[in-house]
Amino acid sequence: MFKFVRTATDPSSAARAGVISTDHGDIQTPIFMPVGTVGSVKGVYHRDLVEDIGAQIILGNTYHLYLRPGLDTLFKAGGLHKFEHWDKPILTDSGGFQIFSLAPIRKLTEDGCRFSSHIDGSKHVFTPENNVETQRKIGADIVMALDECCPGDADFRYAQKSLKLTQGWLERFARHFDRTEPLYGYTQVMFPIIQGCVYPELRKQSVEHALTLDNANRGGYAVGGLAVGEPTETMYEMLECTCPILPQVKPRYLMGVGTPANILEAISRGIDMFDCVMPTRNGRNGMLFTWDGIMNMRNAKWADDFSPIDPKGTSFVESYYSRAYLHHLFIAKEMFAAMVASEHNLAFYLDLVRCAREHIIAGDFLSWKNAMVNKLMQRL
Repeated sequence: MFKFVRTATDPSSAARAGVISTDHGDIQTPIFMPVGTVGSVKGVYHRDLVEDIGAQIILGNTYHLYLRPGLDTLFKAGGLHKFEHWDKPILTDSGGFQIFSLAPIRKLTEDGCRFSSHIDGSKHVFTPENNVETQRKIGADIVMALDECCPGDADFRYAQKSLKLTQGWLERFARHFDRTEPLYGYTQVMFPIIQGCVYPELRKQSVEHALTLDNANRGGYAVGGLAVGEPTETMYEMLECTCPILPQVKPRYLMGVGTPANILEAISRGIDMFDCVMPTRNGRNGMLFTWDGIMNMRNAKWADDFSPIDPKGTSFVESYYSRAYLHHLFIAKEMFAAMVASEHNLAFYLDLVRCAREHIIAGDFLSWKNAMVNKLMQRL
């Protein structure tokens, strides 16, 4: 069973709160989804993801899981949930963004994408049909349609050609998906991905085309191809022209975004779901996101600061360790530094969307968001 119910809307913006129901549990939206690229969220125990961070759903990456550990291993394990011992919902992307990142070693055609493994150079092909089969074997609750992620600085002609390719792939992906059954006994749904680069008319065309394929198997809609080089304000403009024409009764997922401010701004424009490697990747490099702003834990100013990492934080690491100690761990290049910082950042991101939800329900989200955005991005 997969269902989305809106429970509240903000009277002054397009923000909404809801509940996504899956066979692996409910997800309260707006939601941030920690990225578990190869079957793990880097440096974080699954126990802590649930009990400390409050994660309700995580991601797996189709491209990386296809290469390692491979589909045979995942199928023998009974799917990714059992393989990584995670009993809550999982979303998998199609690998389209990784294919985009492999530009020098991939070739796109109407049939699909030929690419070379970044690991050993071996040759592989993703077609819409075998991408469906790949994600069935991985076993995510929510799967993404195969698409081309168009560069944010592409000219109109390239973007138009790219969208046509994505639309052709979507038709084949949806047709094959509708003919198959889940392998592991629970419901799987697919999200078409809305592309169109920075051109409103192409975004509109993408939505209109996707809606011609809408049915009960389309659990929601993803907005892709943003935060890939275009100005931030342009990203917001694309959301403003896309979200209002997507179905109100299905969740909307903004792929690969972003900073705390990006997330709040996107929520105000109608987005329900987010993922990004920023909390863990930036955390590994010493950057902490907090309600008072951004902290660089490598800075010498923290060396003798024995106060808690973040008095407003929700994770146990906030009060258990001091800023001076975390600074020391980074300077000493201890791997534990990355673990503590990742746990903090993920807990903050989940707290951010949890508070956003509370303010949507209370009806004062927009004023709260406007007061928070600049504060969240200031450097401490």
